[in-house]
Amino acid sequence: MTINDSAEQAAGDPSSPNAVTALRRLINGYQASYAIHVVAELGVANQMSGHPRSCGEIAAAVGAQEGALYRILRALAALGVFQEHDGRSFSLAPMGECLRSDAPQSLAPFAVFVGQEVQRQAWGQLLHAVKTGENAFQSAHGMTNWKLREQQPEQNAVFNAAMTSNSWRVNAALVRACPMKDGARIADIAGGQGALLVDFLTAYPQNTGVLLDRPHVVASAHRLLSVAGVLARCEVLGGDMFDAVPANCDVYLLKYVLHDWPDEDVLRILAACRKAMRKAARLVVFERWLGPPNCDASGKLADLGMMVGPGGLERTREELSQLLGQSGFRIVDSIATETPLNLLVAEPEIA
Repeated sequence: MTINDSAEQAAGDPSSPNAVTALRRLINGYQASYAIHVVAELGVANQMSGHPRSCGEIAAAVGAQEGALYRILRALAALGVFQEHDGRSFSLAPMGECLRSDAPQSLAPFAVFVGQEVQRQAWGQLLHAVKTGENAFQSAHGMTNWKLREQQPEQNAVFNAAMTSNSWRVNAALVRACPMKDGARIADIAGGQGALLVDFLTAYPQNTGVLLDRPHVVASAHRLLSVAGVLARCEVLGGDMFDAVPANCDVYLLKYVLHDWPDEDVLRILAACRKAMRKAARLVVFERWLGPPNCDASGKLADLGMMVGPGGLERTREELSQLLGQSGFRIVDSIATETPLNLLVAEPEIA
């Protein structure tokens, strides 16, 4: 028996110190999450750089109590987010750089979103959801997450910022994996602020686009499209994808949309797309595919997020393929990317 074999057996033994330590780390994971949320909400990383700065200066800049902030910063330094130096001073570690609002792949908006009281209350209903099968978010707030964000502009803004920041981290890889013809008209269905459409229109200057999402979602999309220089080639529509999607487009994008919804609603979305599509049009579905048993922890935890939040679920490739087939689509390509997302390219079945 090798040393590695012994270590693996010890980790698998419920009475071993390794198993206890590993489980305790998982149980206490919320502590790090909330601490990161606090520094993201305060904008702490924006006050730091690669050079040490005193905790007192940082606290004064962000409006925090110095002693309490120091305890947060030293804990996150121990986790590798920041670097602690002599004299209670701190600098950014590589992870901390990702919390700057101006970082190319900033996670600050997502950290703010995850730690919101609205989200904590929904996750607090997870036991109720498991016992009853009811949506946790609706149990906590008396309405769906979509309706709450429609009624509360500040929550809508937090969510939009989080989703857009997450999009910037993967969109370039998705565009590389999904070549398009010049002159194509691209419909981004439930595309939020239009971050994915921006990257496609930037990569293909001869193409035009249509962004469709709920009116309160796309109300602020023009700013992002304008800053990116693609607004003149993009039509922004406020509407409901369950009712209708834009017609006469060459490519229809559904990025991280289907996982938000249970099967019956997915079939409605796909039916609306199928009805609008010309014979030669293509549907591109960007989704995470769940892995086999005993692996893909991130995907299966994301699935819990779907159960708690919108009420949808992450699916296997086979499950997504079956839904597409039921909706009158034929899969013509399956593409892996450098990101957790994969692509299914489908075309309408012609009777």
